[in-house]
Amino acid sequence: MPYSDKLLFQVSKPARYSGGEWNSIQKNWDSTSLKFALSYPDVYEIGMSNMAMGILYENINSRSDCLAERVFAPWPDMIRMLRKTQLPLQSIESGHSLSEFDVIGFSLGYEFTFTNILSIIDLAGLPVWSKDRDSTSPLVVAGGSAALNPEPIADFIDLFIIGEVEDLLPSFLETLLSNKSPNGHFNKDLLLKELSKLPGVYVPSLYEVTYVDGLYQILTPITADAAIPIHRQLVPKLPPPPTKPIVPYMEIVHDRGAIEIARGCSHGCRFCNAGMIYRPVRERSREEIMLAIDTIMENSGYDEISLVSLSSGDYSQIDALVADITAKHGTGIALSLPSLHLDAHAIQLIENLPRHRKSGLTFAPEAGSARLQRVINKHIPEEELLATASLAFERGWTSLKLYFMLGLPTEQDDDVACIAELVGKVKAQAGKAPGRKPQIRLTLSTFVPKPHTPFQWVAQESADNLSRRHQLLRSLFSKSGVKYSYQDTRVSLLEALISRGDRRIGRVIYGAWRQGSVFDGWSEHFNFELWRKAMEEEGINPEWYACRKRPLDEILPWAHIDTGVSAEFLKDEYRRAMSATLTSDCRTFSCNACGLEGKWC
Repeated sequence: MPYSDKLLFQVSKPARYSGGEWNSIQKNWDSTSLKFALSYPDVYEIGMSNMAMGILYENINSRSDCLAERVFAPWPDMIRMLRKTQLPLQSIESGHSLSEFDVIGFSLGYEFTFTNILSIIDLAGLPVWSKDRDSTSPLVVAGGSAALNPEPIADFIDLFIIGEVEDLLPSFLETLLSNKSPNGHFNKDLLLKELSKLPGVYVPSLYEVTYVDGLYQILTPITADAAIPIHRQLVPKLPPPPTKPIVPYMEIVHDRGAIEIARGCSHGCRFCNAGMIYRPVRERSREEIMLAIDTIMENSGYDEISLVSLSSGDYSQIDALVADITAKHGTGIALSLPSLHLDAHAIQLIENLPRHRKSGLTFAPEAGSARLQRVINKHIPEEELLATASLAFERGWTSLKLYFMLGLPTEQDDDVACIAELVGKVKAQAGKAPGRKPQIRLTLSTFVPKPHTPFQWVAQESADNLSRRHQLLRSLFSKSGVKYSYQDTRVSLLEALISRGDRRIGRVIYGAWRQGSVFDGWSEHFNFELWRKAMEEEGINPEWYACRKRPLDEILPWAHIDTGVSAEFLKDEYRRAMSATLTSDCRTFSCNACGLEGKWC
């Protein structure tokens, strides 16, 4: 049964748990064979904005023999209430305990949601370690971008789906249905072996883990059905998008309709995990996008639509698409274009959007010096940046946010000083604007070397050096009038530890969670001391994982996951980075032979 009003009145934002939203689906529980609980392990407002959740929800519920319901990480006040009342965590749609479902599926987008996974499993009344869950427990499945190094949470998850799920989903569901016994349970061991035969499925328990001199994690299959490597799944043509979004009763992070216009990015930024793992670029046709927009608006009532892509402005027909939408809907629709590569064309494109607001623009140069931009393969000529900023200010834009990273590979103090110099030049352009002087904001994040990128072998900068460089920048901006914000370096250290970790890091995640860590991605809940204690208890030195340069021939903990982008290409890009050599965009110039050519490009 759903949570009582008496309970919900005692927690903040009860609409996170009450359900009944427009377009939510509640099927007949008793007559449906296979039951999924889908979770993005963060708070409702964020999880409801996750596109993978919408894809899975519509695809699974489109079948008469399957149902999918939602569950998100309960906020700490709700966690306390559930423990106080000894109630289990329940699905939003029907109020069934998660322990009653056949499958609990997690969509993973960020490493700092991993303690929330343990919280969700535990609040369902289930053991958090997969080895302790028997055939009466739901199968715990995970996928998503943060599952491309599955090892840090491998001991909590029964199986991972590596890559894009749309084409694999039918055979996955059929395998589950055919292995369900008359008593409603699975023979877990037999099922996992059967599922491991499917492409892109990784079952951690079917591999023996050994370490060589405490350094290398070696995986050895213990059954003939367990593959090495596990190949990331790709859909060659994007399937029809979800067009019946659930409309929440409360505001969420992306409170609008969304249509994925393209998947993948070809810019080749060497620090960008998403740019590597979502290759190659695949686009939807203008006709399909137009139809999807009409259907989403009709089904949801939304009059704001986001055209989603890793780089929306790179959609090959973006101008014609915006013109088509504007001609059809006029001011009856608002469009948003996230992740634009800002230049003069982007400014014009934004101004062509119906009902656009001239409030704020965002540039992400990432590095201040031209040399460091070449290292990361994101070169934005200074004159182009300044000309675009000048054009924006002249046309009445009132705010500009600039994103940079500290601690990039080969970074020196001179490169850091170049950030202040470049921001100063942008601020000078703001002085030419008519009317109210625009506001300049600077946001600094710390570079985290991510798996499956050319920088997966580099070391994260030490905390001492990062602190010194922050101090340098603060001194340079002390009287500039530029608003300056930056990330806690301890957050970046832990992000590197988890994203680059092996299975031993699972004990650290468990230890931090047992001591109270949840919602680690939220500054008000992040507690480094809990993580420090957990690392000490397990004898883990975070700098060894995060701040150690790795030889190009070292066996990496995620080496058994084949994204399709070859190790040879990543090594070549690493070498080009060390010589500050740019690599061209393969959609504009020649193929860079990343490993996906031929079959996929």
